[in-house]
Amino acid sequence: MPTADQGQTQGVDAGMPERLLEGREVPLGGVRGMSVQRWLPHREVPTVGAWCFLDRIGPQRVDMRVQPHPHTALQTVTWPLTGEIRHRDSVGSDVVVRPGELNLMTAGRGVSHSEFSLPDGSGRAPVLSAVQLWVVLPRDQDDDPPRFEQQRELPVLEVGGARGGVRATVLVGSLGGATSPAGVAPGLVGADVVLDEGADVEVEVDPAHEHALLTLDEHGMGDEDDGGGTRPALRYWAPGRSSLRLRRADGARQLLLGGVPTTDDLVMFWNFIGRTHEDVAAARAAWEDPDDAAERFGRVPGHAASERIPSPPLPPVRLTPRRPRPVKFGRTESGAPTPEAPAFS
Repeated sequence: MPTADQGQTQGVDAGMPERLLEGREVPLGGVRGMSVQRWLPHREVPTVGAWCFLDRIGPQRVDMRVQPHPHTALQTVTWPLTGEIRHRDSVGSDVVVRPGELNLMTAGRGVSHSEFSLPDGSGRAPVLSAVQLWVVLPRDQDDDPPRFEQQRELPVLEVGGARGGVRATVLVGSLGGATSPAGVAPGLVGADVVLDEGADVEVEVDPAHEHALLTLDEHGMGDEDDGGGTRPALRYWAPGRSSLRLRRADGARQLLLGGVPTTDDLVMFWNFIGRTHEDVAAARAAWEDPDDAAERFGRVPGHAASERIPSPPLPPVRLTPRRPRPVKFGRTESGAPTPEAPAFS
């Protein structure tokens, strides 16, 4: 297992290990016709702070058409790297999100939305590259009304080094004194980090947080000492580190996630998050009933009532609340995995 010589820490044993986690490919058929790399939830590390879901989409040419679908008790974070996405929701939002801009939708008791990629003028399906994340809401916000915000100007932290520096766009939370205006609960951070060629830089982080780094390009998983990069992996560190040392032989792009480890019980089924089986069963039943769906999740303007993604059936066993560690996340009482959540949701 790799050790912390790839990520030094002040006040923590330098030999403290990191964990290197593999993602999995999730094919998504139908009109979306795309596949993604899913990193969270992971059987070894189900959550990183309140971050409970992470998909890497593309880069690929794809005409993404995600019809209206629901969410509860979470926030969706959409960060496009290439391509433009039209977002419409039951709150009344109708916006286009572009690279460098952040969409943050808070579900609360219930919301529905759709996302469609926009043409790029080539006459072919556009190139889409993005990350999609979910944040578990604090328990006392589960029943809040839904809301949406788009942040077009985000703070940037620059950290210099002898051989190159780091430029980090802070998506949510705070990093090195740079604080995002995005409305998330305290104890969470997310940043898009770009490393210069040959960068060797220590970035200060909150030691109360656990952290993870995901490579967003095809390089950068290897150090200059070992001859270059390998395929992307999610690198995870438990709480206790006050800094992470970032070294890359090329200008790698990374997604940094961090947060105070969550202690809440979670039940995650499809697009729903709850605290009990009854929470997600009630949300699913409401979505499947047209009248209840309109009342709880609203309607997405511009879509007919028939334009919607139906929920998969609940498994024939009771879903039990899962504490983030050490119990595996997203599994039924019998150990069977719950259905996959959609990639761009």
